[in-house]
Parts: sequence; C-alpha cells; structure tokens
Amino acid sequence: VQLQASGGGLVQAGGSLRLSCAASGTFSDISAMGWYRQALGTARELVARVPNIGTTTYADSVKGRFTASRDIAENTVYLQMNSLKPEDTAVYYCNAEREWSDDVGYHKMKYYGQGTLVTVSS
Repeated sequence: VQLQASGGGLVQAGGSLRLSCAASGTFSDISAMGWYRQALGTARELVARVPNIGTTTYADSVKGRFTASRDIAENTVYLQMNSLKPEDTAVYYCNAEREWSDDVGYHKMKYYGQGTLVTVSS
C-alpha cells in the first residue's frame, strides 16, 4: 500500500486546511484509514481514525474542530481542519490499516505515508 498525502502548508491561527490522502497498490482489504501527527520532539499521535464500519474516533485535542472522512470506493481519506491552533503544528501522516485471514491465520498491518507539514502561526 502506497499512501500519498497532500494539502499541508502554512496558515494563521483560526484558519482552515484540508488534507487529502489516496492509497494505491494491489490490495482489497483496507479496514480503516486515518491520520496521525507528530510535532517536533514528541511521539506520533492518532488524530482521527475512520473505519469501514463503525464510528470515527478523534483525539480529544481536535474534537469539534477536525473532521475526517473517507471515500471507501476510491481508497481516499480527508481531514478538514478548522479553527487551527499553533499547537496543531506538526507533520501529518496518512494511515491505512489492512486486515485479512489466510491459511496461516489472521493478519493486521498498518501503513503510513510520507507526511505533510502543517504549520499554524500565531
């Protein structure tokens, strides 16, 4: 699975950005897509996860401001970010999860894109 994210950039506090990510490759078993982020000197953290079935989950810090959505047929995921704050500054990584079963058993793998930088100025 190859993930190509776009849409990052520089924005003033209170502004908005929309990130997009498309998954490509030979697969048919993506079970969820979403976004992680990593600020300088911190660990990577989950921002939003959109499963094929079920509820989208968000980090507490972005609830009410960010909205993640998917086009399952096109294997794309989006992140609409509103009311951006300087603390949202980070590299944002698109993520995809695959789940499948075969003769060996059940498998689950996570994939990450190359990241896109979001900078929010105060």
